[in-house]
Amino acid sequence: MALPPEPPTFKSASPQPKSWTWRLEDADGGVVEITGDLAGESFTSQADAESWVGEFYADLAEQGVHAVSLFEADRFVYGPMSLHP
Repeated sequence: MALPPEPPTFKSASPQPKSWTWRLEDADGGVVEITGDLAGESFTSQADAESWVGEFYADLAEQGVHAVSLFEADRFVYGPMSLHP
């Protein structure tokens, strides 16, 4: 005898899409492609994205990033925000 399906309240939530991303920019506003562990990062929330850039801004600057702009999917949120004092 088969058990009935689980009610929706007990099913695990499907993973949230990681829709928050930073556009990494040079001094002229062009896109900078970085390499290594920091490349291609995306986030599930604005807070996660902002925490990440706050933690790694010096590493990004070393790879030629002058400023960053935040996007939620294709929607521009804010920027450019300089990584330099």
